[in-house]
Amino acid sequence: VQLQASGGGLVQAGESLSLSCAASGRAVTDLYTTWFRQPPGKEREFVGGLSRSGTTTYYRDSVKGRFTVSRDNAKNTVYLQMNSLKPEDTAIYYCAASLRTLTAPLMSDMSLYDSWGQGTQVTVSS
Repeated sequence: VQLQASGGGLVQAGESLSLSCAASGRAVTDLYTTWFRQPPGKEREFVGGLSRSGTTTYYRDSVKGRFTVSRDNAKNTVYLQMNSLKPEDTAIYYCAASLRTLTAPLMSDMSLYDSWGQGTQVTVSS
């Protein structure tokens, strides 16, 4: 599976941004797809993910209610809609995909993902 992330940029606090992750080589309906991020000087962390069925989402607490993971099966693309952005959301954002079945506790385990997209920078100014 190849993943191509896009959509990053520079925004002000309170604004919105949408990231895209286009998949090729496998249908997104076969995958658990997840967004991670790596803030400056920190380790990569789980942000939010979507189950294979597309019916279940998982989020880290700090983004619940602000971020939404969704997908367009026809475009084979997964999205991360980010609203009410905060300076602490500044990071390089990565999409990842797994062929495994991931329960909620496993979604944040980076070793369980088979494919990663290149990162896309999101910068939120105060």
